[in-house]
Amino acid sequence: MITLDSARELAPYQDQPAQLPAASNGKVGMLRLGFERRGERTILHDLYRQSPLLVQRALYWDEEMPQLPCVMILTTSGGVLQGDRLHLDVDLAPGSQAHLVTQSATKIQEMDANYGTQIQRFTLAEDAYLEYLPEPTIPYRGSRFVTDTQVRLPLSATMLYGEILQPGRKHYGDGELFAYDLFSCSVRAERPDGRQLFVEKFVAAPATFETARVGVMDRFHIFGNVVLLTDPGRAARVYDRTSAPVWDEQTPLASAVSRLPNEAGLVFKVLGQETEPVRAAVRAFCVAAREEVTGHTFPPAFSWR
Repeated sequence: MITLDSARELAPYQDQPAQLPAASNGKVGMLRLGFERRGERTILHDLYRQSPLLVQRALYWDEEMPQLPCVMILTTSGGVLQGDRLHLDVDLAPGSQAHLVTQSATKIQEMDANYGTQIQRFTLAEDAYLEYLPEPTIPYRGSRFVTDTQVRLPLSATMLYGEILQPGRKHYGDGELFAYDLFSCSVRAERPDGRQLFVEKFVAAPATFETARVGVMDRFHIFGNVVLLTDPGRAARVYDRTSAPVWDEQTPLASAVSRLPNEAGLVFKVLGQETEPVRAAVRAFCVAAREEVTGHTFPPAFSWR
């Protein structure tokens, strides 16, 4: 089993929890999802789950793409706990499509020992299309979390990968801004023959290197990051629609899109002080990406009001 335990930034956090040791029974969550095309529709044909990760079934709620299986990833533990080791493995067969979301925000719970990790592996075959758009991640006070994502796909496939990172429980009590110990995130992509396309990694340790400073988050609190892996023609069309940078002093909000190396696609980044403006900017980029890649749009955003 692949682990992240040897990551350099985890060296100070090798102590064991007083409750259950790290990676013990009940703390290793595993989820394997396999999708394949059946006629006009893609189905979830392979499913393996191990608590605390859970998937029940594929649903077809997207009115714009009724053939698209929408799968919600659940957790039975209410968040990531100290000592948790989570693994997600997703495989798309040729011509298949899928949309993955999470049930709610990923809460990295408070920790006084060890850390939590998450390994994600996505493998796409020819002409496959995958959207992975989880809800925001909220690292609580004192939490330590490392996540590593690897995508393997051919030139004809497309993956839309999004993430939103909050600074903590901003409106909890007197406020909790950048009070976590460690948040480390890496994303990498490669071709089926192993040729590396790009690697992006950031490590935030607010107590060691101040996060609320110029060149890092400055006065912003919420960070949105979207990676679009697709062929150069599609990427160029999306870039033409989204290339104008945004600097909105009133909201405030800042965003921009850049080309990834090796013609891998695009990366879109957005900073804000509140979640909803960042979520709206991420959604707008994802709408442009889906429209240019599939010819379909997203359904209207559901209003809870």
